[in-house]
Amino acid sequence: MKQQLDADLSDPGLFDRGIPQQLFKELRAMDGLAWNPLPDEGEDAGFWSVGRFDDVAAVSRDPETYSSAMGHIQMYNIDDDALSARASMIDMDPPDHTRLRRLVNPGFIPKVLRTYTEVVRERAGRLLDDMLADGGGDWVDRISKPIPIGIICDMLGVPEKDRDLMIEMTDYLVAGTSAEPLDPTAYGNTTPLRLLPFNSPAAHGLREYARRLGDERRANPKDDLVSQLVSMEINGERLTDEEFTNFFRLLIFAGNETTRTAMSHLAIHMADHPGQFEKIKTDAALLDTAVEEVVRYSSPILYFRRTATRETELGGTKIARGDRVVMWYASANFDETRFEDAQTFDITRPRMPAHAGYGGGGVHTCLGAGLARIELKVLIEEILARNIRIEIDSEPEYVSTNFVNGVEVLNVKLTGDAKS
Repeated sequence: MKQQLDADLSDPGLFDRGIPQQLFKELRAMDGLAWNPLPDEGEDAGFWSVGRFDDVAAVSRDPETYSSAMGHIQMYNIDDDALSARASMIDMDPPDHTRLRRLVNPGFIPKVLRTYTEVVRERAGRLLDDMLADGGGDWVDRISKPIPIGIICDMLGVPEKDRDLMIEMTDYLVAGTSAEPLDPTAYGNTTPLRLLPFNSPAAHGLREYARRLGDERRANPKDDLVSQLVSMEINGERLTDEEFTNFFRLLIFAGNETTRTAMSHLAIHMADHPGQFEKIKTDAALLDTAVEEVVRYSSPILYFRRTATRETELGGTKIARGDRVVMWYASANFDETRFEDAQTFDITRPRMPAHAGYGGGGVHTCLGAGLARIELKVLIEEILARNIRIEIDSEPEYVSTNFVNGVEVLNVKLTGDAKS
């Protein structure tokens, strides 16, 4: 008899008020893994929920046993023809993943990422000053959305006039992970939704946009990442058109949505724990640990799924070949055996042991982690430089999904000293 939680973690409604901490505490306390049935998919359908940090790390670091390419990276199954149609770098195992990662890594090395620091600072400062002048507003709309999408669009070379469209389409991607129906013809889509990432027509819209921008850059290269991606060659290899458009879509989503989520939770933490962040003014070394604590506590991506390639055992539970294994980062980041007083938000927490906010390690460690750290660090610096006080004005509205710990609306009041 497979042990189960007294809840269905595939239900987005469980995450409508953030991470269901009590459920994950129960998951971590189990002797083995918990089986989560999916009766809509069949009598025996379901997945294993992995909640302890060490078990999540074991899955993350063993792509030979736990595949990203076999099955799907989300908890539901998709047809074989959809796997190839939807595949991006996060849906691959070595050596395919290794090849793509090698091709795109040059754009994400620390030396390159540091060149964006002052761009982030200028944009964050301007947006904070505008919001301060108004006394507050929706933090998500005015801070969390424009900063990360602006930077990733700067990197890619997406024109300023198209950035609101990028935000709109990434929002629509996430909507595909909720229970809400989507218009299958949005953005001119004619592809069956089952063949599109997140079952969203926005995936089609982003693919077509990427194709047009790639064609423009092949004809008229510029100093941007799209120009590099469509022309770079390593050991005689280049990205195919499909690989390029899939990677563009992945960057627009992952480089925007996850950092946006962390920035939204940052405002909540600064409102709830102002004294914690004041410590940074007298101890600058706490800035880096504050960034890590924000990411740990917010857990922007709640889970990723892998599929067992062979019979194995994890956490004392026998796993069959083909079983779905869901790594709950939002549980691993609060594992009491790894983090002392794990439920407490504490910016003085040492950076080691590392959290799972960028994945549990291994080949799929977040490519954009360095950029996210820069954006969060600079935003905190600019908030503190203005002595901004944040007060939550109404209950946060969360995105209705169990995949991203996103905040839809966060109305706040701001006081402080504008610099402009």
